Amino acid sequence: MAKGYKAPKGMGQMGMMQQLQKLQEQLQLAQEQLAQETITATAGGGAVRVTITGDQRCTAVEIDPQLLQDGDVEMIQDLMLAAFNTALERSRELAAERLGPLAGGLPF
Repeated sequence: MAKGYKAPKGMGQMGMMQQLQKLQEQLQLAQEQLAQETITATAGGGAVRVTITGDQRCTAVEIDPQLLQDGDVEMIQDLMLAAFNTALERSRELAAERLGPLAGGLPF
């Protein structure tokens, strides 16, 4: 390059736009892959199982039939809350792990 050469105006912006587009594509791909992953959490020693996807959609809830025979509704509700909250927390951690490097700290 010759001394004093300056790139045409806008050329730096064009490269930045291409980088942003590439980052956006990578982020979208990571989000699609995350939606395919599942997280299962249990409560009550496995009496309640909740499965959600990486994009936090519930796909399954399983309750041990023995738990229903006991008839303690409050305990069942507490176990379901515990399982859901654990699954959601793990899903958030997975999302942060997968999307964090791409998002650069942006909220998602």
